[in-house]
Amino acid sequence: MTTTRTVQQLHDLSGRTALVTGGSRGLGLQMAQALGEAGAKVLISARKAGELAEAVALLRAQGLDVDSVAADAGDEAGALALADAALARLGHIDILVNNAGTTWGAPAEAMPTEAWDKVVNLNLRGLFLLSREVARRSMIPRRQGRIVNTASIAALGGSLGMSAAAYHASKGAVVALTKALAAEWGPHNINVNAILPGLFPSRMSKHLMTPDKVRERAAHLPLQRIGDDEGLKGVVLLFASDAGKHITGQALAVDGGASALVAG
Repeated sequence: MTTTRTVQQLHDLSGRTALVTGGSRGLGLQMAQALGEAGAKVLISARKAGELAEAVALLRAQGLDVDSVAADAGDEAGALALADAALARLGHIDILVNNAGTTWGAPAEAMPTEAWDKVVNLNLRGLFLLSREVARRSMIPRRQGRIVNTASIAALGGSLGMSAAAYHASKGAVVALTKALAAEWGPHNINVNAILPGLFPSRMSKHLMTPDKVRERAAHLPLQRIGDDEGLKGVVLLFASDAGKHITGQALAVDGGASALVAG
């Protein structure tokens, strides 16, 4: 007779390992904290060792099992080196959160080619390379894994007043890649999903975050507020745990209802 687990047991990540890229601050740090609080052993990565050290100190002070590795996942060598380091530290990877990302603000007709390449290489190419390595070296052989990709509601279309074509294109491609990998790796018992955050406080969005701008943007959202330091914890835990074991290939907007509105 099958024993039915409780809701708490379904969300429990005790004994599991997680790699979170872009995990030293902002949304990545929030998600790393959630996974650690649920019991996972977490390895966070980012480019700057100093910011990683601060994040590790913060999370360890909360009693979480967290370590870090400095890496730049924006090129192939960096992505492969990160996979090597993560597998050496963790032994295997149960959960991969691809959160590292960047943007570049410029009108499309004036965007430098190198700016386009920088955004697409980190947001899409690096995400694929790391996912490929983790899948074939850890998840597929063990026949289990959860991959969570951070996209954006920018994947759903353009926006007036935001000139960032490379960012929109890369995040739209992340959603398509999420669905393709979910279909291909599902037979290996690997779930692949994407989170589409709306406006959250972050270094990337700081130019949008003056008090007046926050009030203005929040007033146009159904929930009339922007995201906070807890807004992604529940969804990343759902996608990473057995609570979401039958969910794959999905792109979930966490945006205060912005994507529910009809333009007009």
